[in-house]
Amino acid sequence: MIHLSPAAISEIGRLQLKQQPNSLFRLAIKVGGCSGWFYDMSFEQNVTMNDRVFDVSGIQVVIDHESLNYLNGLALDYSEDLMGGGFRFHNPQSIATCGCGMSFSMITARF
Repeated sequence: MIHLSPAAISEIGRLQLKQQPNSLFRLAIKVGGCSGWFYDMSFEQNVTMNDRVFDVSGIQVVIDHESLNYLNGLALDYSEDLMGGGFRFHNPQSIATCGCGMSFSMITARF
């Protein structure tokens, strides 16, 4: 379903330590950004009936029902360069991405 690189697992774990106890990593797509859609990441403790929770290499990942189909096959990586660190999204379902790396477009994405 979703793949997290060792670097992404490490960074999510580091960020999670700064959150409230029992916070889960939420991953979603939302309308907006330069290319029509963007990835949204957050930590929260609330899980709704419309959410699915996955254990991905020890990280509890929460994905809402609407985002689930569009994140299938996503590979999330984390890397640092001269501009700083950041998450890198590799989604086989996106047809184009923006230079920011967070915004993308898809043929079938509709909420």
